[in-house]
Amino acid sequence: MPALLTCQSFTKSFGTHLLFKDITLAIEEGERLGLIGPNGAGKSTLLKCIAAMEEIDDGTRVMKRGLRIGYVPQDSEFPHDQSAEEVLAEALRGEQLEDQERARRISMVLGKLGFSPESASAHTATLSGGWRKRTAIARELVREPDLLLLDEPTNHLDLEGILWLEKLLKGANFAFIMVSHDRYFLENCASRVIELSRRFPGGYFSSTGNYSGFLAKREEFLEGQMQTQRALASKVRREIEWLRRGPPARTTKSRARIDSAGRLIDELAEVKGRNNSGGMVKLDFNSTDRQANKLIVLKNVSKAFGEKRVIDGLNLTISPGMRLGLVGANGSGKSTVLKMLAEELHQDSGEIIRAEKLRVEYFDQNREQLDPEMKLAKALAPEGDAVTFRGQQVHVSAWARRFLFDNEQLIMPLKNLSGGERARVLLARMMLRPADVLLLDEPTNDLDIPSLEVLESSLEDFPGAIVLVTHDRFLLQSLSTDLLGLDGTGRTQLFTDYKQWENALFETQRAALKEQKNSASKSDDARPSVKTTKRLNYKEQQEWDQMEAAIMKAEADLNVVQVGLEDPKVSADPQKLMAHCHALADAQEHVETLFKRWAELEEKQK
Repeated sequence: MPALLTCQSFTKSFGTHLLFKDITLAIEEGERLGLIGPNGAGKSTLLKCIAAMEEIDDGTRVMKRGLRIGYVPQDSEFPHDQSAEEVLAEALRGEQLEDQERARRISMVLGKLGFSPESASAHTATLSGGWRKRTAIARELVREPDLLLLDEPTNHLDLEGILWLEKLLKGANFAFIMVSHDRYFLENCASRVIELSRRFPGGYFSSTGNYSGFLAKREEFLEGQMQTQRALASKVRREIEWLRRGPPARTTKSRARIDSAGRLIDELAEVKGRNNSGGMVKLDFNSTDRQANKLIVLKNVSKAFGEKRVIDGLNLTISPGMRLGLVGANGSGKSTVLKMLAEELHQDSGEIIRAEKLRVEYFDQNREQLDPEMKLAKALAPEGDAVTFRGQQVHVSAWARRFLFDNEQLIMPLKNLSGGERARVLLARMMLRPADVLLLDEPTNDLDIPSLEVLESSLEDFPGAIVLVTHDRFLLQSLSTDLLGLDGTGRTQLFTDYKQWENALFETQRAALKEQKNSASKSDDARPSVKTTKRLNYKEQQEWDQMEAAIMKAEADLNVVQVGLEDPKVSADPQKLMAHCHALADAQEHVETLFKRWAELEEKQK
């Protein structure tokens, strides 16, 4: 079967900066490709080159005849006076469709993406970031693409939105390429993973399978490359010793060996360069080592904005070593809790008691602590050309290198830095100030996977308390000792881990679905009775008769997987844990599918 699209020897530079060279890849039908790599590797640019939105410097692009490509950027723009429904209608303007088919497509896609009639008709300017992201995806899906390109599709989505997007992509009938730093998302959605990096020959490494399989294959490859370096180094040492003895250059044999030695030296330099190119941010948060048992105590704390109550009677104690994750939909009050803890927002009622001389560091997801006009050097070293870290003077250039900035960037204003680079500036500033409590509001936004792994390790070593808001489920699962769930109506509940919260969310949604069905049934019972005939055919009747047993079995299977997740042997093994998480998602989806089918069959009998 011919590929949908082939990129042959793609090369792209910006000025003198080479992003990638001779990238060759083919996208097959049904491909689910995850594209990863460090910040600045050219992932977004490659996606634009594939979409023909950015010109390549060299190479060719071959497409299957009639191929329809959709592209969802990191941040989408919409006319402020258009609704989501109107955005989709505009997307279909050039399509040769009957009015009925046009309306059917729009209605179907909006329904599939969870839009209610009210949200579909609201101006996009009034929508949250998560619903604007859904609108951007809907705008491409309504065109029925064969290949969908998604650049950081989980940005602006809350955890519920990410779970929804995973389900959508897992059931997709089109191929897609997604740039993402969300490790769970990659694990659950990708059938092939490609990393763009100068660590690899050709500038990239490709592995068929999910993300955990990719990690194992990449580790094996890099170890082999390191062994190659050691073997080459040994050969080069022998050749250099021979050259130092002054071989007679006039013989043909000697000249050939001298040329071979030169090629070996060049090859060793190339392999060394690849092995040393995987620079990582060095994070090391400073603690005050306070011995108090209670750092912050919240007693019956409540907060509302107008008529909307987001926190109602919250009681919570934050102690050293506690890693508290805040979870809930966008707008449920997670950032509000952080701002109250940081004393940037005052509670309406209740009491917040802080330990004496408590030192709190707050990472703001909007980066509002940074002056966009300030030069990088000033942002990293506000007091001069050096900083004091753990009692040692460190020059600003050395401090900058710790966070992967080069000397040329020191004179740049912060507004010219990428989102990931600005995040690293904030983390660098936080490290200079000893803290009892770290308040982190979406610190993982825009960070590449290597930086995420370093951040995770650094936070694990921090002896103080951490309160964390993040959509990175991998970080929540591995770091959090407790989770506080917020439902957006003021209610809060503590959970032991992310999976327990996700299961509770699923149960709440299922209960709401049952309640909706019961309400509809009661409404039907209140109507005057009319004689109706069953509309189930023979096969549907058989399915209906077995439905209750099927649901009970599916729920039992789901319970088995949930119990398995509680096994310490599973939680201690990352690969087993990932496999169980994947099985849990499949089991939950199966139960949900059965309930939906039950509702469909029940409706047909009315």
